[in-house]
Amino acid sequence: MLDDQRPIYLIGEDSEQIHQATLQLYRIGLDRVEGYLRNGMTDWQNAGLPLARVGQWTVHELNRRRDDTEVQVLDVRAPEEVEQGRVPDARHAFVAHLPEGLEQLDKNRTGATYCGSGYRASIAASILKREGFRDVVNVPGSWIAWQKHDLPVAER
Repeated sequence: MLDDQRPIYLIGEDSEQIHQATLQLYRIGLDRVEGYLRNGMTDWQNAGLPLARVGQWTVHELNRRRDDTEVQVLDVRAPEEVEQGRVPDARHAFVAHLPEGLEQLDKNRTGATYCGSGYRASIAASILKREGFRDVVNVPGSWIAWQKHDLPVAER
């Protein structure tokens, strides 16, 4: 999801985290690491710089709120994953193509993102937040947790 033509700045709590992140980025061809935030988010907060927050919903809260007209549930998994079942009435918006499809989403409704386990959902939530969506929530555990609790499943 990073643009290889733009500089990369990292946030880490210590030099070892920065070193490991830089090494992993280099391994995949992203070599424009141009700086990092020393002492991680602590320095950011101590400087009084702005913070953005992304809410968190459990799968139970997602299930309770999925029919709310103010909520748009986004399944950001790959198409082949969605074919195995999905949250009823969820809209498919594969995270890799999410930036190109933002105009089809309503920035004034709560965007609730879920994926297989929660990792890609957090990336999708960050994209929505960056693009000015009013309210964004991530669903940790996502599809794994949804199935574990035998919540309703819609076929593709």
